[in-house]
Amino acid sequence: MIIVDTETTGLDPKKHSIVSIGAVDFFHPERTFYVECKPFHGAEYLAEALVINGFTKEELEDPKRKTLYEALNEFIAWTNAAEDRTLGGHNFAFDLAFLRSAVEIYNISWSPGRRIVDTHSICYAHHLKRGIKPPMKDGRTDLSFDKVLVYVGLPEEPRPHGALTGAKMAAEAFSRLIYGKHLYHEFEQFAVPEYLK
Repeated sequence: MIIVDTETTGLDPKKHSIVSIGAVDFFHPERTFYVECKPFHGAEYLAEALVINGFTKEELEDPKRKTLYEALNEFIAWTNAAEDRTLGGHNFAFDLAFLRSAVEIYNISWSPGRRIVDTHSICYAHHLKRGIKPPMKDGRTDLSFDKVLVYVGLPEEPRPHGALTGAKMAAEAFSRLIYGKHLYHEFEQFAVPEYLK
């Protein structure tokens, strides 16, 4: 399983662009991937998105930065080296929509598959298994990434967000939810809650 996180210039994969990709090979967590890139030509920016990911428009448009095309090809080559290329993350439909849209822009041949794994679904199911109601808002689940992280005994995601940090924290959350144990030594200081063991 490949755990992926992207940082983008906004919320709409047709108007906004990926600007960084972080990934972890869950079954070989020493294998990680990170790349930063320029947005695609003509991409729009949301000021709030730049606050979240910490990039400035000037940084993103630096001519020395890799293009999104280069970043995508590096990412695809890295994923192709994994034994299990099933993709996952938190709210991964968001990241997958951006990845699919980006490869369409450049007509890159890549099939990420239809099936994904999501920390939200697993955490939601774990709440139900324990007989407790997941957090709700407006009649729908409200298990944000930060709420999942806190549920598994981790701190909230640092701000500004970084794609590799997000991918590592999602992989750590998966490990705690599935196996009841930590994945990375850097998170050992945060105890795995007893209800996950």
